[in-house]
Amino acid sequence: MTFYHFGNCIALAYLPYYLAYKHSGLSEYGAFWKCIQTGFIYAFTQLCKMLVLATFFPIPSSGHESLSSSEPDVLDGKDRLASEFLKDSMDLVDLVGMYFALSRIPGRGHSKVLTAGIGWGTAELLLTRVFAIWVGAKGVEFNWRYIQLGLDANISLVHNVAIAALVWLWSRHDMKRTYYPVVVFLAATSCYRNLLVNFLSFSDLIDPWTVLLIKSILTLLIGGCTIKIYSTVA
Repeated sequence: MTFYHFGNCIALAYLPYYLAYKHSGLSEYGAFWKCIQTGFIYAFTQLCKMLVLATFFPIPSSGHESLSSSEPDVLDGKDRLASEFLKDSMDLVDLVGMYFALSRIPGRGHSKVLTAGIGWGTAELLLTRVFAIWVGAKGVEFNWRYIQLGLDANISLVHNVAIAALVWLWSRHDMKRTYYPVVVFLAATSCYRNLLVNFLSFSDLIDPWTVLLIKSILTLLIGGCTIKIYSTVA
């Protein structure tokens, strides 16, 4: 039973990436190595973000020296929100990394966007979720957490493709100028998407399934607006 649970979690997390690559026509363009190159750009971008966060924005310590028993919880909540805000602000660096990845990919607009989005998302999946699924899903007890990780990986796939499309649209010179503020707003919203979700999670207002629902709704809204603008250019 444990093996089947592990297999289901792996298939749920990885199969959509394989199907997206296989049936989007990228295999016909020989984009496999470009996806790998995008993955290395993702890894380098995350390394730069971690170095900046650790150097200039260290996580503040909790208020253990406070005399009041209720103050540490308040300070901890503020510290966690400040940490999340700084982390989400550093996600703006991802836009720079995505722009560099797109500039390294030849071809038409849809192939560039899909190659960058799938390559970026696959690297994110391998570096942030594979270890948790590999170790945890093979445990003795069943846990919904790893099913949720697989579903979150699917949401991230759409999210990363949408970010790639937004960065590509921003770099275009033939797009209507009235769309540029919308593209910038959508890109910034995608970077700060997790801030609201994490705030609700810290407050214990929502459960993990509701977190996935909110993420999916926000991702679909961003993706739908992106497709609408993309259709006017591509």
